[in-house]
Amino acid sequence: MGSHKDLLNLLKLSADAKYLNFGKTIHTQLLIRNQSSTHHSHITQTNSLINLYVKCSKLRLARYLFDEMPVRNVVSYNALMGGYLHNGEHLEVVSLFKQMVSSFRDDVLVLPNEYVFTTVLSACAHRGRVLEGMQCHGILFKFGLVFHQYVRSALVHMYSKCFRVDLALQVLDSERGGSSINDAFCYNSVLNALVESRSWGEAVDVLGRMVSEGVVWDNVTYVSVMGLCGQIRDLRLGLQVHAQLLKGGLVFDVFVGSMLVDMYGKCGEVLIARRVFDGLKNRNVVVWTSLMTAYLQNGDFEESLDLLSCMAREGTMANEFTFAVLLNACAGIAALRHGDLLHARIEKLGFKNRVIVGNALINMYSKSGSIDSSYVVFFDMTYRDIITWNAMICGYSQHGLGKQALLVFQEMVSSGECPNYVTFVGVLSACAHLSLVKEGFYYLNQLMKHFKIEPGLEHYTCQLAVLCRAGLLDEAESFMKTTHVKWDVVAWRVLLNACNVHRNYSLGKRIAETILQMNPRDMGTYTLLSNMYAKARSWDGVTAIRKMMRERNVKKEPGVSWLEIRNIVHVFSSDGSNHPECVQIYEKVQLLLEMIKQLGYVPNIESVLHDVEDEQKESYLNYHSEKLAIAYGLMKIPSPAPIRVIKNLRICEDCHTAVKLISKVTNRLIIVRDASRFHHFCDGTCTCADHW
Repeated sequence: MGSHKDLLNLLKLSADAKYLNFGKTIHTQLLIRNQSSTHHSHITQTNSLINLYVKCSKLRLARYLFDEMPVRNVVSYNALMGGYLHNGEHLEVVSLFKQMVSSFRDDVLVLPNEYVFTTVLSACAHRGRVLEGMQCHGILFKFGLVFHQYVRSALVHMYSKCFRVDLALQVLDSERGGSSINDAFCYNSVLNALVESRSWGEAVDVLGRMVSEGVVWDNVTYVSVMGLCGQIRDLRLGLQVHAQLLKGGLVFDVFVGSMLVDMYGKCGEVLIARRVFDGLKNRNVVVWTSLMTAYLQNGDFEESLDLLSCMAREGTMANEFTFAVLLNACAGIAALRHGDLLHARIEKLGFKNRVIVGNALINMYSKSGSIDSSYVVFFDMTYRDIITWNAMICGYSQHGLGKQALLVFQEMVSSGECPNYVTFVGVLSACAHLSLVKEGFYYLNQLMKHFKIEPGLEHYTCQLAVLCRAGLLDEAESFMKTTHVKWDVVAWRVLLNACNVHRNYSLGKRIAETILQMNPRDMGTYTLLSNMYAKARSWDGVTAIRKMMRERNVKKEPGVSWLEIRNIVHVFSSDGSNHPECVQIYEKVQLLLEMIKQLGYVPNIESVLHDVEDEQKESYLNYHSEKLAIAYGLMKIPSPAPIRVIKNLRICEDCHTAVKLISKVTNRLIIVRDASRFHHFCDGTCTCADHW
């Protein structure tokens, strides 16, 4: 071995190369030599050893050497603090900094430099320790380092990560010393914080400042700005950013590519998103998942699902985010069989304990009509977040299982999870299914206030539904008049539907007029109003509604129902003639109708067109699409498997009565998801209790 200086040089090389064993050999040599050294050379030697052990991830050894030092300098602190920061031990960084600024030895304070401040501010940023960060800011003024470029950037980043964007902007606006400027890193930090906190207007203002100051954008800037464009659905701005990206000649890495795909997807331009995707040379799982998400957000569920096999052919493995998107696509089309296959794949790949996957599974099973499977997933989840609880509560509510929804809510509060805005939408919806008027007002007026949640339109609409479900129509109308909220068409239609159910036709006609003033093309209102006139045998009213629809060119959407059998989706329209087994299906429908007539079933022809014979009215009812789909399901799906049918419109009263009785005579569970809710028909009853 050479001189002491040579040993220190070799020690530095060992540290840089992370060659721990060779570094330990040099450490041994230094101990053996036990050379007499000055204070300065001893500090330099120990700092070099600390640097070695820090870079080789041996922080305990580094800390031991640090603690044994009789005298330390700023390099000693900086080396160890940097190691803690790199290892994610951010609180140790803060603790060491506090020790540094409060310790005196021989009346000499070890003064922190710009690198120390940058390290401790980064630690505060990672842990959201804004108070300690503010204290550092104050000390910076004392040492005159507040305008140093690295420190300014670290301050802006710290305040941004702690969501104190107001303070970050104050640092940006502060008078700059020397050549210090606001660089892209500073603005990227602020932009990310504003986008994450959904402060779109402020983010656009900061973007304008960047342009006016001539700040050169980097890839991180482009990713942030494209995220902003997607969130505010500003396609024009997105196109400008894309053009600037091409003009600047920046490399299209996977992060930029995935954000472009995501931005175009959020702006509704899925074809452009696909063109961007096809033009990327390198495509990783993030890019594939971004394209799947783009299709999902635009309702192209089948396209989203088809991408999984394409992705596999390129040799890219799906991750938990990919599976979450695919499961939500299954939920969109109620593709239960496909969702089951994905679930099996998730189990095999070891993703079942990921919270995002569990949440997506709960949603998929719920939307596909298998709420019991949703609860099995929920019950088995080791970790749950607020989305997990909300998915289960809202899932039960959508299926009309109000008691179960409220039990899950009670379990949620008992577990210490704090409910949010969405939670109370599910809870109040459960109250509506159970006609719990007092309980609904308690949740709305007291419990939400307790959790500091401001009620919104959705909550008031749910409470309106509670009153309507209980038959308190006058109170419901009064509630709408006295509650200071801007009611939308959905809310008014809740009251209109209640008028139809409870046969309060005079109020219903007034409510319908209000809705049609708001939206003259609301098909559901015309249908409900026509049904009310028909039930009241006011044929002039029915004729007037049909005339109004013709004049306004409002056409009734044809009823369509479908169900999935062995990975094949069978679609039925009202005439049923589009199916290759239509003759056998008609025969099955007739057989079922004969069976339920023995239980007292009488076709409800009240709301069928009045200008045809009763026999023809009954024929119209017999072949509604849901009856055809259920008949086919009973033909092809063996007992005791449930029959799951999806319908694009609200199920009519006659079909609802018929299916209840069919469930009784066939001893089968029949689940129908219509445009309003899920109906679970079993043994002659429905979970909606005949109110939907």
